[in-house]
Amino acid sequence: MDIQQVCFRRNVWPRFLSNWLLIILILAPLSCSAQKNTLTRISSVERSDNKGHVIRFHMASSANSFNFSQPRNHLVQFQIKGNEVTTSDIRIDDQSNIIEKIDFYSISGGLGADIFLKQDHFYKADAYPDRNGKDLLLALTKTSQKSLAQYILDMKSFPWSNAKTSKPSMADNSDSDKPAAIETSYQRIKDKIKFDTVVLDAGHGGHDVGAIGYQRIYEKNVVLDITKKVGGYINKYLPDVNVVYTRDGDYLVGSKSDPNIEIRESLVERGRLANRAEGDLFVSIHANAAGARQAHGTETYFLGLERSQTALEVMKRENNIVGPDNENSGKRLSQEDLIIYELANSGYIASSEQLATMVQQQFKNRANRRSRGVKQARFVVLYHASMPAILVETGFVTNPNEAKYLNSDYGQSIIASAIFRAIRNYKEQFEKSQHFNTTETK
Repeated sequence: MDIQQVCFRRNVWPRFLSNWLLIILILAPLSCSAQKNTLTRISSVERSDNKGHVIRFHMASSANSFNFSQPRNHLVQFQIKGNEVTTSDIRIDDQSNIIEKIDFYSISGGLGADIFLKQDHFYKADAYPDRNGKDLLLALTKTSQKSLAQYILDMKSFPWSNAKTSKPSMADNSDSDKPAAIETSYQRIKDKIKFDTVVLDAGHGGHDVGAIGYQRIYEKNVVLDITKKVGGYINKYLPDVNVVYTRDGDYLVGSKSDPNIEIRESLVERGRLANRAEGDLFVSIHANAAGARQAHGTETYFLGLERSQTALEVMKRENNIVGPDNENSGKRLSQEDLIIYELANSGYIASSEQLATMVQQQFKNRANRRSRGVKQARFVVLYHASMPAILVETGFVTNPNEAKYLNSDYGQSIIASAIFRAIRNYKEQFEKSQHFNTTETK
């Protein structure tokens, strides 16, 4: 039915229904215009190939468009266009320590930013969207001063570069051609950075039972109990850290909103949930399985190319790409996928390896478990989490002794304590690297 029919066929529609429909038609455009593309956080990480850095603009909703320019060696300008791009309660997490300051400007239809880089290196800038989410990415690649001069030769400054950096007066606002500067104290924002959210992911759930072990012990049940214990330790001993569970019961992640969700899509949703929670860490907890009943021990993985047959087998099982009738069912992450991940999340790879090493040290030295080492594999659940992310194999449910241990309250407490201690130690090192001001105990 078109608008003319709505307006003129009142003899068919009751008068009150017609009036309500007209109100909805009038208000619909207003509700659309009220949407905001909020910029919640800006973070920087060093690329693990040592060739530069990535600056991420964390967006609550997708921008309409974006652009960048590099008019000077150490100035990169970034433009975000949307219905209304806001920077309320923005956090700046400069892990790379390359940002000197950031000035924000309110421009027509969006937001402008002048990003001043520290002058110890020269970088070529480029920009692209995050293919897995709503964020925007600014890639900085190390280069020589001569090469950079050639690269920026034809780049022009965006118009807001001549605007005042103080809060505009009413007279300033009357000049519609001049962008308005947003009063933002970079140091005040930077001081708000802290490690405050851990996302805990109990593997599998619902009809996806995971590995079936000795005496039909289900992986999904064991890892949920361990995950909740890890969260309990964090709540008790790190009360300033918020714990987010991807699932807190026996269901497949994402099935509450989509009962027909497939297992692979559920893996993707776990990472997306972690991103929405703006987690500082993502820890996916699992239990292992093997055809040989004597196989035992713990492993911790971070994202990368699998370099052993055992890593390949774990990757196949946890990605659910091996079906009962088709060994190649499902889609593997390709080498191209990993290259794209490297660009978008490069700095997180080194942090993930650091955390994985801490977990294995705790398993070996404090929990007295056999360590099978830190490994890499192409896990879908880690690929979609834009933060340091690891997958922990807590032991083999197919080993009778280890299955009993993992299914006991005592064993689960020991394993959970080891994971918690690694998270706590990682948090301490993270905050030390950020030079947080702490009150010394006298």
